[in-house]
Amino acid sequence: MKFGIIRERKNPPDRRVVLSPKECQNVLSQFPQAQIKVESSPIRVFKNNEYEAIGIPVSQNVQDCDVLLGVKEVPIDSLIPNKKYFFFSHTIKKQPYNRDLLRAVLERNIELYDHEVITNSKGQRLVAFGRYAGIVGAYNGVRTYGLKFDMFNLPKAETLKDLQALISELKNVGLPNIKILLTGRGRVGNGAREILDAMRIRKVNVAEYLKETFQEPVYCQIDASEYNKRKDGVRGNKTDFFENPEEYKSDFFRFAEVTDFYIAGHFYGDGAPYLYTREDAKHPDFKIKVVADVSCDIDGPVASTIKPSTIADPIYGYDPQTESVTDFKNDKAIAVMAVDNLPCELPRDASNGFGEAFSKHVIPAFFNDDADGILERARMTKNGKLTERYGYLQDYVDGLE
Repeated sequence: MKFGIIRERKNPPDRRVVLSPKECQNVLSQFPQAQIKVESSPIRVFKNNEYEAIGIPVSQNVQDCDVLLGVKEVPIDSLIPNKKYFFFSHTIKKQPYNRDLLRAVLERNIELYDHEVITNSKGQRLVAFGRYAGIVGAYNGVRTYGLKFDMFNLPKAETLKDLQALISELKNVGLPNIKILLTGRGRVGNGAREILDAMRIRKVNVAEYLKETFQEPVYCQIDASEYNKRKDGVRGNKTDFFENPEEYKSDFFRFAEVTDFYIAGHFYGDGAPYLYTREDAKHPDFKIKVVADVSCDIDGPVASTIKPSTIADPIYGYDPQTESVTDFKNDKAIAVMAVDNLPCELPRDASNGFGEAFSKHVIPAFFNDDADGILERARMTKNGKLTERYGYLQDYVDGLE
């Protein structure tokens, strides 16, 4: 089995990679029958010579490879027919902008495996960049707070080498006695928590956060069961919420009344209530002034996120009264950081973490007859057709949705 690490061609450029040189070595040592070839790239965070130094061939052509490994969508004109591809296709939710990509995959008889649906038998994702989205998102949020209130000016995350460099910068700043709210306890939320803990910000529970005042910055990490409540007044729980989201309403405003800086690291599911609405943000008791929206659902559960921001221009202001973009330093504005490709700012660490998971969970499936069904669950297309699991996308492909 010959694996090809392809060059990322989507714009804006993405410097991440599925397998670092170190992970390539790990794969080859565990599976001597495997071969790896790297497509030359001028932008990849690991340079061509880093692969060549450990004996991995680098070439302008990977057409002789069986399985092609990428991160972002492959441009249609670069797709090689009759190959197996791994990348984030952004089609499983019927995203209109990638309909033609999925059509091209089918027309060219490509077996597409989407990183987003590489799961275990319980449906839990096995490979993801979420931790680093949370890490960079929290860092950017702290940076936004400093800029909003002219307190400090942290360098952009993309200019720093790695996670340790981010933490070193954060140790040079001091936050006032603000309250920081973090939603989500998954990869993203826990990644953000790593940053807050590295800054040695005190963690408090919900009761303390809502009722007490502090002489130091504090944070509270909550999940869906704490910012939603059942409409019928019956005590709910997280499992019930995810099974019956329509039976719930938001209980977030009690947090918004006491929060200065909010980090959105939760997963938002269809049918769930919005955390706060545009009307909520207009309320005189709504206190939040800085939002780091790592989840970045546009015009959705975090009402102040009305557009994504970019690594080049990461912050905008949201005016709650006019519901429009304004200068983020405006006294009335909520400063919003809503970069939608955060792991790109820490490409070396993000690639290392992703590659460790990929070589642990995915590569073995090619050599053990897919004993755990990893490939079967992630395979979206085969023999020019959608697989049964992804048959729901047929109307999308046909242009009927």
